[in-house]
Amino acid sequence: MGRGAPVVRLLRAVPAALFALVLPAVLVAMVTLAGMALDRVYAGSLLTVLVAGAALGSVLVSVVARRLPSWLVAPVSVLAMAGWTAWGLRLAADRAALPGGFGEVVGDAARNGIPRLLTAMIPVEPTPDTVLVPLVAAWLAGLAGAEVALRAGRVLLGYLPAALFFAGAVYVVGPNAEPAIGETVALVAVAALGLAVSGRPAGGDPVDELSPAARAGVRARLVVASAAGTAVVVALAALLGPALAALVQTRPVDPRRYVEPPQVETLDENPLIRISGWALHPEQELFQVTTERSGVPDQPDPVAEDADPDQARPAATGGGVRIRLAVLSDYDGVTWRVGATYRNAGRILPTVRPAAHTTVETVRQDITVGDLSGRLLPAVATPLEVSGARVAYDLDTGTLIRPDGLSPGLRYTVTSARERPNGELLPVANTPAGAEVARVLHVADGAPEQVRRLAAQLAEENGAPYARALAIEEWLAEHYRLVADAPSGHAYPNLAFFLFGPAGGGGQRGTSEQFAAAFAVLGRLAGLPTRVVVGFAAPASGPVRAANAYAWPEVLFDGLGWVPFDPLPRPDEEPRPVEEDFRPKPEEPPPSEQPEPTLEPTASPSPQAAPGGSAGGGGPSTPMLVAGAGGGLLLVVAVLLATLAGLRRAQTRNRLRRGDPGQRIAGAWREVTDALRLAGQPVAADLSATEVADAARRALAAESTPTSGADAADSTPTSGADAAESTPTSGTDPAGWRVAEGQRSVEPPPPAAVRAVAELARLVNQVGFAPGGVTAEQAGVAAEAASAYTGALRATLPRWRRLLWTVHPGPLRWSR
Repeated sequence: MGRGAPVVRLLRAVPAALFALVLPAVLVAMVTLAGMALDRVYAGSLLTVLVAGAALGSVLVSVVARRLPSWLVAPVSVLAMAGWTAWGLRLAADRAALPGGFGEVVGDAARNGIPRLLTAMIPVEPTPDTVLVPLVAAWLAGLAGAEVALRAGRVLLGYLPAALFFAGAVYVVGPNAEPAIGETVALVAVAALGLAVSGRPAGGDPVDELSPAARAGVRARLVVASAAGTAVVVALAALLGPALAALVQTRPVDPRRYVEPPQVETLDENPLIRISGWALHPEQELFQVTTERSGVPDQPDPVAEDADPDQARPAATGGGVRIRLAVLSDYDGVTWRVGATYRNAGRILPTVRPAAHTTVETVRQDITVGDLSGRLLPAVATPLEVSGARVAYDLDTGTLIRPDGLSPGLRYTVTSARERPNGELLPVANTPAGAEVARVLHVADGAPEQVRRLAAQLAEENGAPYARALAIEEWLAEHYRLVADAPSGHAYPNLAFFLFGPAGGGGQRGTSEQFAAAFAVLGRLAGLPTRVVVGFAAPASGPVRAANAYAWPEVLFDGLGWVPFDPLPRPDEEPRPVEEDFRPKPEEPPPSEQPEPTLEPTASPSPQAAPGGSAGGGGPSTPMLVAGAGGGLLLVVAVLLATLAGLRRAQTRNRLRRGDPGQRIAGAWREVTDALRLAGQPVAADLSATEVADAARRALAAESTPTSGADAADSTPTSGADAAESTPTSGTDPAGWRVAEGQRSVEPPPPAAVRAVAELARLVNQVGFAPGGVTAEQAGVAAEAASAYTGALRATLPRWRRLLWTVHPGPLRWSR
């Protein structure tokens, strides 16, 4: 037995040496798993490689330097971190092909690392500014964990830096990737392995060397401790398990919302106003371009054709391309705006699936900026890759900006995937509808009546969407003149003057700004999803001048994507007068008003023929003065009532249609509460939505119950002719409403109105307890519910109260 003792000790020593390497490997694996969790929003796997190298290097430095004084380990590790970080940033900069020297790139990454990471477009390209923070955090987590776990022997505490790094990575990713289930399970398993190995004695089990009594006591204490620990774990699982399980389906918070993305100035938000300025300086060189195309036979862009510069039409050489500067989708009746949310992007931009029935052509352009100012970056739609300039990108509109601004001499290369729709399918193509395209279908309040009538006329004569778009295009091209000196402006009054102003007084003439804006507004009024694009009809190679700048409209078709239209007049064509094809119909007077007959002029009566008049006979008589004063008073009252009615209608429209879905639902609820107040059934402000809905139901029932006497004679049944009366009955009608004997039978309130207000109360509760969780469809349901209930409640009132309802000023001043 004595001879075998050294062998046993040797066998025990070999696993102990191997197990000594397990804990460092566990720390490396935990930090690497945190990098993998963060890499879910990155393009490629470069970030995981860099984080894994940082984890291995930091832990390895601590293992090698274990015999050095503890105060010396941190400086040595930081020097090693600087070397690894410099190598990683160089690798990332080379792969991203960033311009500028290495020192400039590293300085920019150090200044803007965190905001760039939180505003970058997903997938995030691993560039120096987006990998610097994760790389340094990984090294520091490995260094801290190794020093605490290996040098101090506090394994569980040594896990804390890596665990915090993992939690931070999951938080930064937020809802922008699938849950990190695999990485989390692997982290827990690796951590458990490290704990199990670190708890094993290094030189064998000392319990075996104790006496039997002592060995039994130790083992008893271990059993008790294990039982207590197991009980604590089970209790925590029972208490926290349901709460944690409920969080599985919860959408995580996106930290990107706390960081403001790159912003632009007014000229970049609405470059449409720059068209008139460029038109007055046609020779100004904005930038140089060289174009290479592949994918489809080389064909010139239909818009970029030769044209006469004297006609103020964009000119380009044959084989040119249409280059976009900005896409404007939002219009409020005053200004067209891009309305973009720009995200910092790397060299590779997110890909967008092309429309089903389009042909994709790859276009590569080298662009050198000249006198073009601002932040907007010219590019052919849809950009896929940009090198030579750091950019930010809006995926919805495809608009590019350079956050640092343009400067003369800036050179960059952009590769785009330009889509060409199948023209044979356009005549039968439909346009999409719904919440997804509500932004490009929205018509701002206040559209001039003549503009609405023109859009209705063009829509009535052309049923298919493409036919409507062509009709608007031809109307503008045939009736208006393109000039270079027209003033800028595309608000409703500007467009009305452009469309219907006198040709001899400056009307019916404009730049491409007015043509494109008028097409887009008429298109939306005709039910077409439209937007305005500002860009250039550029040559294939050569200078792009201010004369090449112009705006054009686009219409969205199912399966074909955005299709551009050209409403500009053709050169050398004289416009046809608008009055020949559009004659606005005069507004018909209300049925209750009869036009006064026109009297033939007669000779002035002599003083003798004017009884009661003075000898002078020059002024109006007293009855005429009284009649005139009365007529003026009636006119003032009529104008006041019409104004109140208009304000009330505008208030209702704004409540039900303006703002986000939550605001529209709240507006619909205010319509219901105001209706109850108008009906003489106000509700207390401290009632819940459900209690208000119950009060609304009772109010509808109370107003529907007929009264006797004079009020009954004035009331109007909700169905049937006004003079019709049903047979007196007594008891309960089929809907459950009491009908008293001897009284007029009134139709019970529609069950749909009661259900509508109950549904509206449910939506109000949803807005109150889950803000941000309602949709545009639910807001539409709320608007319909409010309209149904207010209409039903109003119908139960006497006729004079129904008339007063429309012009009652109360809702305009009641506090909300």
